Amino acid sequence: GGRRRILAIGASTGGPKAVLQLLKELPATLGAAVLIVQHISDGFAAGFADWLDREVPLPVALARDGEVPQPGRVLIAPNGAHLTVNGSGRIALCQTPPLHNCRPAADALFQSLAAAKLGGESVGVVLTGMGTDGAAGLKALHGQGAFTIAQDEASCVVFGMPKAAIDRGAVDRVLPLTDIAGVVRP
Repeated sequence: GGRRRILAIGASTGGPKAVLQLLKELPATLGAAVLIVQHISDGFAAGFADWLDREVPLPVALARDGEVPQPGRVLIAPNGAHLTVNGSGRIALCQTPPLHNCRPAADALFQSLAAAKLGGESVGVVLTGMGTDGAAGLKALHGQGAFTIAQDEASCVVFGMPKAAIDRGAVDRVLPLTDIAGVVRP
């Protein structure tokens, strides 16, 4: 519905192509802000954002500290900082310690949305990736009424992160990548 103002996505191994495919299928009129944590090698986040910006209908940029997420705009976590949303709804790029050896970490994003009491306005998605990042944060968001999705095993490059979230009971729907965009459209 209209109150889902934030689409938060976490991805790791295999993620860039999965994120591209998902964003390509979202309408240019999307009513939600899109926040993405993609584990990516140091120095590559800016290029990833530029690539997506050229390839998808929505505008894509690296997140900037203090900005307000806007409907229909995609913000990518920069290298070396957690992408979080603070209590006033602004982006806060945090140098807090890595989670699961990752900074940015999907858990930091999801947990910040839960801490800001934005669960009921959020959709949380865990895409292909190694490890367990995102599971704890998605569980916290889900407990607040977020609608949560995990990519299914068949369409994942690595089923680690989605499986961890599913095993935690954090996920409403397990879907093939090609079906996710249709479900998250407001």
